[in-house]
Amino acid sequence: MPYLASEEGSLRALESLMTEFFHSCTTNDRKREIEELLNSFAGQPGSWRHCLYFLSNSRNEYVMMYSLTVFENLVNKMWVGVASGDKAELRSCLPKLLLSQHALLPFFIRNKLCKVIVDIGRQDWPMFYHDFFSNTLQLVQSPSLAPLGLVLLKMTSEELVCPREDLSVARKEELKKLLLDQIPTVLNLLTGILETVWDKHSVAVTTPPPSPTSREPGELLIRAHPNLTHPLSDSTPMVLEAESGALCLLALECLAHLFSWIPLSSSITPSLLASIFHFARFGCQQPLKTKPLPTSNGDSAPGSLPANGGGHGRTGQMVGHAERARLGVMAMNCINELMCKNCVPVDFEEFLLRMFQQTFYLLQRLTNTHSHSNTHTVKSRLQELDESYVEKFTDFLRLFVSVHLRRIESNAQFPLVEFLALLFKYTFNQPNHEGYLACLDIWSIFLDYLTTKIRSRLADSDSVINRYKDALVLLLREVLNRIQFRLNQSQLEELDDETLDDDQQTEWQRYLRQSLEVVARVMELLPSQTFSVLFPVLQEDLDIYLGLQQFIVRSGTSRRLNITAEADCRKLHCALRDLSSLLQAVGRLAEFFTGDVFSARFNDALAIVQRLVEVSCYGSQISLYDVEMAVPSVLKPDLIDVHAQSLAALQAYSHWLAQFCSEVQRQQDQTQFVDLIRSSMAATTPLINAKVPEKLLLSACHLLVSMATTVRPVFLVSLPAAQNIFNLITENHNHRLPQEAHVLVCRALSNMLLLPWPSLPEAEQQWQSRSANHTRLLSSLTQQYRLLPLASDLLPQPAGVCPGHARALPPLHPAARSLNQHFYSHGTPTSSLPSSDIIIFDHFDCSDVFSVSDVTDEMLSFFLTLFQALRVQMGVAFTEQIIQTFLSMFTREQLAVSILQEGSSGSKAVEKFLKILQVVVQEPGQTFKPLLPSILSLCLDQVYPIVAERSCPDVKAEMFELLFQILHQNWRFFFKSSVLSSVQRSGAEELMENQAQFITAMQAFGQSFLQPDIHIFKQNLSYLEVLNTKHKLYHRKLFRNTMLFHFINVLLQVLLHKSHDLLQDDITLALYNMAAVDFPAFYSSFLPEFLNGCQGLDPHQRTTLARNFTPERDLPSFSQGVYRIVNDLRFYRLCNGSLPAGTLKL
Repeated sequence: MPYLASEEGSLRALESLMTEFFHSCTTNDRKREIEELLNSFAGQPGSWRHCLYFLSNSRNEYVMMYSLTVFENLVNKMWVGVASGDKAELRSCLPKLLLSQHALLPFFIRNKLCKVIVDIGRQDWPMFYHDFFSNTLQLVQSPSLAPLGLVLLKMTSEELVCPREDLSVARKEELKKLLLDQIPTVLNLLTGILETVWDKHSVAVTTPPPSPTSREPGELLIRAHPNLTHPLSDSTPMVLEAESGALCLLALECLAHLFSWIPLSSSITPSLLASIFHFARFGCQQPLKTKPLPTSNGDSAPGSLPANGGGHGRTGQMVGHAERARLGVMAMNCINELMCKNCVPVDFEEFLLRMFQQTFYLLQRLTNTHSHSNTHTVKSRLQELDESYVEKFTDFLRLFVSVHLRRIESNAQFPLVEFLALLFKYTFNQPNHEGYLACLDIWSIFLDYLTTKIRSRLADSDSVINRYKDALVLLLREVLNRIQFRLNQSQLEELDDETLDDDQQTEWQRYLRQSLEVVARVMELLPSQTFSVLFPVLQEDLDIYLGLQQFIVRSGTSRRLNITAEADCRKLHCALRDLSSLLQAVGRLAEFFTGDVFSARFNDALAIVQRLVEVSCYGSQISLYDVEMAVPSVLKPDLIDVHAQSLAALQAYSHWLAQFCSEVQRQQDQTQFVDLIRSSMAATTPLINAKVPEKLLLSACHLLVSMATTVRPVFLVSLPAAQNIFNLITENHNHRLPQEAHVLVCRALSNMLLLPWPSLPEAEQQWQSRSANHTRLLSSLTQQYRLLPLASDLLPQPAGVCPGHARALPPLHPAARSLNQHFYSHGTPTSSLPSSDIIIFDHFDCSDVFSVSDVTDEMLSFFLTLFQALRVQMGVAFTEQIIQTFLSMFTREQLAVSILQEGSSGSKAVEKFLKILQVVVQEPGQTFKPLLPSILSLCLDQVYPIVAERSCPDVKAEMFELLFQILHQNWRFFFKSSVLSSVQRSGAEELMENQAQFITAMQAFGQSFLQPDIHIFKQNLSYLEVLNTKHKLYHRKLFRNTMLFHFINVLLQVLLHKSHDLLQDDITLALYNMAAVDFPAFYSSFLPEFLNGCQGLDPHQRTTLARNFTPERDLPSFSQGVYRIVNDLRFYRLCNGSLPAGTLKL
């Protein structure tokens, strides 16, 4: 009695503490006191006995959850140290408690208790807990306890197949094998449950025979395959009792998890598959008119079917539409788990065919319009279905097309064309935009498959195309219809066209892009048909746009668009939006007119380009963006967008124009080509004006850049339009363009003058006159900067002087890049390279670099561009002067101040300077080798000590990139001998210089692997791998003898601590490459030494770990060995930590 009294008292005290802990008035300090008290109680030996009493005698949910947490901690962390008698008592008591109390427990308490029992099974089954799994199977077979058995079965699958690190690899493998042996029995039981419920509740529904004149795809299937049963003639379950529904839901959840890991085999029987598809049909059902009875199961999770057995559901209560939909969703989950397996045994393909036929039936059911009422359209049917079910079904279709279509397409028993017809119906009746785009993805996958198949079977490509030709043309027409506002205005206006997503596109832009990708894929397969479908639709909207001129009314100096009626404005708005989309479609197809098909499709491409030039010229001539109109907030953006898209579409054909240019140079008559270029320039140049809307201005600038860079006709620079642009930039400084546009125009002019004309010999390139013009251009671009005072003459000035520096530099970037392209492609210097870089350096006040953000960014960005483009032409002396000036500027003190202020202008200046140094050290040859000692000193002696123990991710990333480039591009700065000679000497002394700097650099890399920054870790690991691949880093004597095992040790410790688990594969590959330098030494020397240094192991465990790491030399086996030793080492430490103090280990 005293014992019982003390237990009762402890229970009341615990209930009081738990209630106080969760009370809203309890302070945090008091909560901490209670938490410490509870943890202290849980840590006492034998505390589980008290918890068993608490669990059996309390209805307080907090107390029950606390008690189960004590059990869970005992089983998962201290089980090795629990006495065998206590283990046996727990294995007996907890299942009995579950059986006696499960109907009364809240579902989350019941599930937690199940989880503890399964955890014990994970530790002890079958050796010490031999009836664990058989008990579960007995529960599944018991009519009243089947739901409980299914909960245990699903948890067993989850916990035993994917256990955590509290098991050794050998035990994990044993558990999986034991479960696989039980799978046939388990699947038979689950099949029996589903079949029993189906047979009990299915109600035969009589369906009238199909009309003899009907041509529904399903009927075509029946005629072609009379042995198959039409789905609508099957017995269809219309009603289901709640208790049966809950049971089937649990069975399907079990199957879904089992299918996620078991291999495809004969255990998955046709009867099981048929049962799953029976329940998948629930998702296709319309909501019933009768309301389901209200639920009476208070223990169920909100919105879920009752999961507890034992009389909690009212007899005869029927599941509602939401519950039937959940059954359908879970059945589709099971099917999709099977579908995502790409490795299919040969004898399983017939089974897959049966699955696809069943799915064909479901697809018919979803798209059928002749069921209960002819008033239902396909779209309204899909709208009434559960959204999750439609998503799961779409996922299935994607898996079918992407993974299994190649297996099924040639099978005469599968009606693929009819399937595509149903998919078409399903796609274009989706109730929302997301569902429609998901279906478009499926069509894209199918079109990619078709394209690949045709390329691999060129001999019979026509027969393949002809099989699908009608379907593809129909798809093309419907996709084009879906992007047109005149046909779908209300739906398309719902799409957001303002908010940018992570890919920097709006919802409308994503919708349009995915649609145009389908159009492009069809174009690749059916070019002439696509052109003939698209061009008339484009022409219809073009006629409206080109006819707007007649509605422009002049009144003095102003112009007005005389379209005011609301219906006319709406019609014009839709036509303009559609024209913009179709122009983008035309631009997207440009790639299909170049290359080998240029001649064959020349006339079609010429017609397109001529039309685009005409539209662009028309827009530039009448300047519709400058016209007054009735609804300017709507129509003006539409008109600007059409004009901009016409220029962008024309730009897309620049590669076709370049090929046209090279073709006509071999002909006498170039009139057609010259007219196209002249007209294009006439359409472009009037828009290069500060008063033009920015969107239109930038489109014109990009087109100009493409003309100057890609097309490059000889006569371009002599056209009046080009001369006008040249004069605008060099003479008219009062009407500056916006900076982005100004930079683009400078780039175009610079490319026009510096890039060689294609297909012309050197003597005809006119370099002298072009060089003179380029000198004039650069002189103009640097004029504003040259007017600023020299840094040496600069007295203390207010900060307002600095913006002059920032504004003057951006136009010089494209000039420097163009010069680089000139030197790269032409190979000879030009007299147009001025001393502007020296001028800029003279005007550069180094004292501003850390304080004025915009000057810092622009100045260092310019020098970065300069070094990237012209470092060789600038010469060693001037380059060295710039570098030395910067090096003197970046003192240790200044670096510390700048780097520690992350995101500041000074920190950004350090990053930019490190990028400049990266460019310098990558230059081949000996040109800049004298600068290496100074650069290494800055890196290792000044920057690295500051960032070593701090975050500074941006500066640190650039510093390690610089270190890597120094090592990679200047290997002989450290190792004088070549790889070949070092191999030939076979271990002789390597000739090495600058050894101290090399060791410091390697130490810096090693130190970075001890830091938490995963991005730096990944970057530096890849750098070491590249150095090993290119220069045999790991094989070098210094690295091999003094560093190799240190790096291996660090990487293994990282795996043990799970700090960078996302990089497991990368780390394991690096470990393999390091160990491969000397496998015998790794296995015989390093591994025992590493294990001896590992704390928390006994000698026997160390021996076992070493023995289990088999001395294999191939990557897969080595990787498995690494996984095993890391997992088992964690497991042994966990076991040893759970043993009571003073335990004797044998």
